[in-house]
Amino acid sequence: MTEREDSEAMAAYQAGRRLVLALIIGVVCILLVFSGSLQSEFNHEAIESHGLALILLGIGGRLWSILYIGGRKSEQVVQTGPYSMMRNPLYFFSTVAAAGVGAQTGSIVIAVATMVLCAAAFHVVALREERYLKANLGQAYVDYARRVPRFFPNPFIFRDEASVTFTSRTFKTTFLDGLVFLLAIPFFEAIEIGQEAGAIPILFWLY
Repeated sequence: MTEREDSEAMAAYQAGRRLVLALIIGVVCILLVFSGSLQSEFNHEAIESHGLALILLGIGGRLWSILYIGGRKSEQVVQTGPYSMMRNPLYFFSTVAAAGVGAQTGSIVIAVATMVLCAAAFHVVALREERYLKANLGQAYVDYARRVPRFFPNPFIFRDEASVTFTSRTFKTTFLDGLVFLLAIPFFEAIEIGQEAGAIPILFWLY
């Protein structure tokens, strides 16, 4: 496989990752337009606040991850920073942020369901991507995969390096992608206002 083909293949995987994430968030948002929370007002606000923290953690984690991978995923095995603890930190932190999006409904059930749905979708994407990386990077990636967990981080094996290089374009793209998560906050606030005004019917209730 030529360098150009490598680049195109990895770009396709990255586009697929963004598409999966966008579809999950879109489906969740559409379904939840007509749902209501059974939580008390205090608990509702607390869940939303914790969800905001998860969104910010997810965005920060995604930016941290892209600093290390910097477009090199198909060229070499990155084994430092977040990639020293897990093989797919971008997927992990995206799932964390997605849980935060679900929490903006004030429902624990939705927050957990969104997290599980996102993790399952990314698991399928990660398996396809790993087959490509094993074929492209060979034994180096196989050894890395044996040592580092796929999704859940192991902080005890963390290691870092003195400096990292990255492309500003990749960092900017990841930052802009992350801002999509924050759009969930005004979106669900608008839904709540509409429901309270009677403009949007509540068809089902969730805890």
